[in-house]
Amino acid sequence: MAVAILTHDAFPDRAKTAVGLLRYGDREVRALVDRERAGQRVHDSLPDVQDAPIVASMADAPDVDALVIGISPIGGEFDESWRADVRTALERGCDVYSGLHYFLADDEEFARLAAEHDAELHDLRKPPEDLTVAAGTAGDVDATVVTTVGTDCSTGKMTASFEIRDAARERGLDAAVVPTGQTGIAISGRGIVVDRVIADYAAGAVERLVEAAQAADLLVVEGQGALAHPAYSGVTTSILHGSAPDALVMCHEAGREAIHGYESFDIPPLPEYVDIYERLAAPISDASVVAGMLNTRHLDDSEAADAVAGYSESLGAPATDPVRHGVPDEVLDAIL
Repeated sequence: MAVAILTHDAFPDRAKTAVGLLRYGDREVRALVDRERAGQRVHDSLPDVQDAPIVASMADAPDVDALVIGISPIGGEFDESWRADVRTALERGCDVYSGLHYFLADDEEFARLAAEHDAELHDLRKPPEDLTVAAGTAGDVDATVVTTVGTDCSTGKMTASFEIRDAARERGLDAAVVPTGQTGIAISGRGIVVDRVIADYAAGAVERLVEAAQAADLLVVEGQGALAHPAYSGVTTSILHGSAPDALVMCHEAGREAIHGYESFDIPPLPEYVDIYERLAAPISDASVVAGMLNTRHLDDSEAADAVAGYSESLGAPATDPVRHGVPDEVLDAIL
C-alpha cells in the first residue's frame, strides 16, 4: 500500500505516528503533507528513516492508496485546517486512516464523500464492542511479557517496543509487539487503543491482546502515558495491571525534568519513579525495572553517550538509546 501522511506544522518532533510509520512501517510513504516544510524531504529532518518528499497539501501529493493522519494533538481532536486535505483524499478515492478521538466515520461530510468515491474511513482509536473487565489471567501465558513504561508521555515507549522486538528477532526469538496506541496499530495493523476504552474494560483490553499473542516467545507491551502524569496515569495503570508483565523497561527523554504540557508538575527522581512503578505492579506481578531506554535526540554523540551512562547508573540497570545505539546484548539479556 502506498500512503501519504498528514503532519501539518508538527514534523518531526510532534508527529509520532508519522515517524513511527516511516521507521517501522511496511507501507511505501510517497509524501508527507506538511505546509510548514513543503519543498523539503523527510531526510532533511530524519536521515535514518524511509525518505519521501514533503508537499503543502493533499492536492500536491502523488497517487497513493491512502492518507494517514500522522499527528494527534492533546485530546485527539480534529483540526479543521486539515479538512481540505481529507476531503481531497476521499475525492481521489483514497482511504483515510486516523488515530484521533474524533471519529472521521461520524463526520457527515467525510462519510458522504467516502460513500460517493468508494473509499473507506478507518478510525484506529475505535475499540471493539465486546470488551470486558480483566480476569487477572495475563500472568498465566507462557510467553515472556515485557512492558515499556515511561517518565512521561512521548518518551519513546513505542519506539523502544519495536526496537526490543527487532533485537529479539535478530537473536532468533519469536517476538511481537502488543500495540496499545494508534501509532502501534498503524504500524502493525492490529491492537486496541487503550486510552479510548471504557475505564472498567481497559485492563481487560490489554489482557485480551496479551493472551491473543501468547504463542510468541517474547511479547513487548507498548506502554502509554506515565504514572506521575496528572492526566494520563489511568491508562498507564490499566496497561501495567492488564499485561501482568514479567519485567519493565523504563523510557525517558534526556533533559526532560517536568511533565510536557504540565510543566508545574516535576518528573520524580528516577530511583523514586522506579519504586513507584514496581510497587504499583506488585499486587498483580513481581515485575521490576530491568533496563532503560533513553531518548537522546536533542544531544550530540558525545553528550548522548554520557547521558546514557548516567541514566544507566541512576536506574541501576543497563540502558541504551535504541535509535542511536540499537539494543546491545547486555540490555537484551537483562530484558529476557
